Amino acid sequence: MTFVLGLTGSIGMGKSVTAGMFRALGVPVHDADAAVHALYRGAAAPLIAKAFPGTVADGIVDREALSKEVIGQAGRLKELESIVHPLVRAERDRFLAQAIAARAPVAVLDIPLLFETGGNRDCDAVLVVTAAAAVQRERVLARPGMTKDKLEAILAKQMPDAQKRERAHFLVDTGRGLAAAERQVRGILRTLAGRPGRVLARSGV
Repeated sequence: MTFVLGLTGSIGMGKSVTAGMFRALGVPVHDADAAVHALYRGAAAPLIAKAFPGTVADGIVDREALSKEVIGQAGRLKELESIVHPLVRAERDRFLAQAIAARAPVAVLDIPLLFETGGNRDCDAVLVVTAAAAVQRERVLARPGMTKDKLEAILAKQMPDAQKRERAHFLVDTGRGLAAAERQVRGILRTLAGRPGRVLARSGV
């Protein structure tokens, strides 16, 4: 049975780069953010247009307009999540079914807010991508349009890195360079080699 490895990490930690390393090694990776982007151009668009008039143009969700509708409004945010989350879960289940059919030893679920949304319960183990706080801030503040206030607002929505590390089964520290991070990824795959997954066996996927 395919082993489901959750991959997460705070902004600027190198999560996307680490996910790319797994892909390069032949491991199937499901990108939750990419799935949402695709749904905003597809199945979710008409549903969001009905619930949030004026947020969809030419069949594509205007993320900025939608953001203005839900920021600071817990009820509206829950309404959006009730539309998007089931569609994302269905995409994830299709991905895992394909991984099983391909007899993949490991499948990675790349989910930014893995712990915050309880997604870790859908994984056999969790890998947290981390780096020193100074490295994280330097990376994020170098992004176009990023400010210290924006960074603080983003971090306020995310579980602190220290707490994520405490709950992780595996860590990849990208602050020591990409070569070192890749060695850590390869080491994790060696550790998981032949280890049976249990989440999918329980869920019947």
